[in-house]
Amino acid sequence: MRIEPFSLSLSTPLDTAAGTIDERRGFLVRLDSDGTPGLGEATPLPGWTESLDDCEATIRRVDDPESTLDDDSLAAAPAARHGVSLAVLDARARAAGEPLYRHLGATASTEEVPVNATVGDGEPKATAEAAADAVAEGFPAVKLKVGARSLSADIERLEAVRRRCPDVELRADANGAWDHETAERALSAFADHDVAFVEQPLSAGDLSGHADLRGGPVGIALDEGLHEHGIDAVLAAAAADVIIIKPMALGGVDQAADVGRRAIDAGLDVVVTTTIDGAVARAAAVHLAAALPRVRACGLATRSLLAEDIRENVAPIRSGAAVVPQGKGNIPPS
Repeated sequence: MRIEPFSLSLSTPLDTAAGTIDERRGFLVRLDSDGTPGLGEATPLPGWTESLDDCEATIRRVDDPESTLDDDSLAAAPAARHGVSLAVLDARARAAGEPLYRHLGATASTEEVPVNATVGDGEPKATAEAAADAVAEGFPAVKLKVGARSLSADIERLEAVRRRCPDVELRADANGAWDHETAERALSAFADHDVAFVEQPLSAGDLSGHADLRGGPVGIALDEGLHEHGIDAVLAAAAADVIIIKPMALGGVDQAADVGRRAIDAGLDVVVTTTIDGAVARAAAVHLAAALPRVRACGLATRSLLAEDIRENVAPIRSGAAVVPQGKGNIPPS
């Protein structure tokens, strides 16, 4: 097994709770399994996975890549496990002569996965124009970032979008910005504009608060909350209607598939998204979404956030859907 470092510049710097990100750094993981090549990607993200240095050190300590699928020795380094396990799964799928999503358990061929567009924190007119552009491009769902402004300002933005886009599915992502009272007022106002669900209205730690917010016309989605507590706690607390699955943060597409199937079996909806990964991990996330029996429009249209990529034209977005690779494994080997 060998690893190759890479660095991908972002099109625009991204402000996160862990600081500003202007590049995505990670490692390609290459291995040979009985003559069959496998390729994985480990791209750690501050706040979601281990550090870049810890990721590299963990990968270099792996003696038997195959064993990473069957034990929890890399549990503390989810990005490293993602990279190694993806390389193993890629090789296995190639050896079996099937695309990765079929190897992950899909029972039928899937050509594409619906995806959502994301609109940032702009003024009402700019937000509505961006949403209208996304609808014109064929996106079935639009997610608005909320919580950075006052609630009244976000409601004004939402109203502007709904006027311009009367039929599109609208979602909002608060990233844990609200307290309980503000979240209740937001959900009441958002219901008037047919918002499908709100991601992480409260802080990640507040499972009981999210459970209290459920039951109305606007669903509750957990992203950071799933990452912090795990699927067992989320289901036990009945804290979500929707879960947001990030394979890199969950330690690989195999573990993410298990989480997704458990959520679906419990009656929850699932959205697969990326952590602004390179083409190898992004394609694997598309395969994951195709492998699950039911997903909402997923957050997989993230290539545009990168100024450059590991490989071009991999799982491209066309008319609001990600094209699922149909060759052997994850993507064709380079």
